[in-house]
Amino acid sequence: MSHFDEAALRAVDGILRAAAQAEIMPRFRRLAAVDIRTKSGPLDMVTDADECAERVISAALSELFPGCVVVGEEGCSADPALLDQLGVADLAFVVDPVDGTANFVAGMPLFGSMVAAFEKGEVVAAWIHDPLGEDTLTSMRGQGAWLAARDGTRSPPLRVAEAAPVSAMVGCISYGYLAEPMKSRVAARLPRLAKTWQLGCAAHEYRLLATGHTHLSLYNRLMPWDHAAGWLIHREAGGYSAHFDGSPYAPAADRAGGLICAPDRTCWEAARAAFLGE
Repeated sequence: MSHFDEAALRAVDGILRAAAQAEIMPRFRRLAAVDIRTKSGPLDMVTDADECAERVISAALSELFPGCVVVGEEGCSADPALLDQLGVADLAFVVDPVDGTANFVAGMPLFGSMVAAFEKGEVVAAWIHDPLGEDTLTSMRGQGAWLAARDGTRSPPLRVAEAAPVSAMVGCISYGYLAEPMKSRVAARLPRLAKTWQLGCAAHEYRLLATGHTHLSLYNRLMPWDHAAGWLIHREAGGYSAHFDGSPYAPAADRAGGLICAPDRTCWEAARAAFLGE
């Protein structure tokens, strides 16, 4: 039996909203140099907002769901072995407290908080909260995806964009982590789309996909805090996704293999051929 019903979905949404109001928004455009640090390199940043929000979210999830495992992006920087729990725990949450940290640091209003719930390795629920817009993309496996407003009202079920030829597609193509020669090949083929966006924030890129404002996304690096929530929301909104080789994406286990998201399998195959084909 799933841990989630309507009340539980709303409760997790409330946790994200509270963390955003208490720890994220008060720091937006107010960060001092001492509040910003780097992890693996100069482009991999973390701020007090990331760390404080993750602590608040993790504590609240643990209180709401006693015994659950919480795998946070910042916590995994200190203890990568936490990732192994996603595939085996009865209930685990993966948390990205501030997705789009570089945007946040730059004062750009493109960042979000993402949480995905796993039961025995399967993603069963997902939330992507926009602290500025104060609404939350929400999804439960087999129950669709929707947008929950600040007052609790729910949008009609979300639907991905209608199928289109590659030349008419709008896409978010993240090629920065691709290895050569694939990186140069994909970059050179961007004009095959009608329009391309790079937001530096998976939370908002998945939002565009699930609400039908873009057709396509392409990613290479697949850390679960960046993709598990968006992947489920996109799928429940009717989308199709797979690794570059066509195999299914398993968020609890997969860190590589790339990911293409599209409105349906036909569009996926056309996009793969356009960007990765010889």
